[in-house]
Amino acid sequence: QVQLVESGGGSVQAGGSLRLSCAASVFSYRSYCLAWFRQAPGKKRERVATINSGGGTSYADSVRGRFTISQDNAKTTLYLQMNTLKPEDTAMYYCAADLGARWCFNADFRLWGQGTQVTVSS
Repeated sequence: QVQLVESGGGSVQAGGSLRLSCAASVFSYRSYCLAWFRQAPGKKRERVATINSGGGTSYADSVRGRFTISQDNAKTTLYLQMNTLKPEDTAMYYCAADLGARWCFNADFRLWGQGTQVTVSS
């Protein structure tokens, strides 16, 4: 049973960087989609970035060019490198997985981590 555990959140000033990690041992799965979501208080959950088993990535318009999603070569850890952070990036960040999905656009994320808080001050 794969479990997702996020880490790396914290407080940073605007313009700074953080790297989030998610322990996600998916190396035994041929197909999967992994994603980072975020949710700020009073706002809807937003899909931030996705990566599939083939290495294809996608990003929300709000973070494209600033955030990078990646996996380690062993396929045991998911990362989200966040640069040029803005106060509007403040949210709880979650990693999620659809183990078996061929594509991320129609993925059904049933596996979730507990979340890690990111706070960006101006």
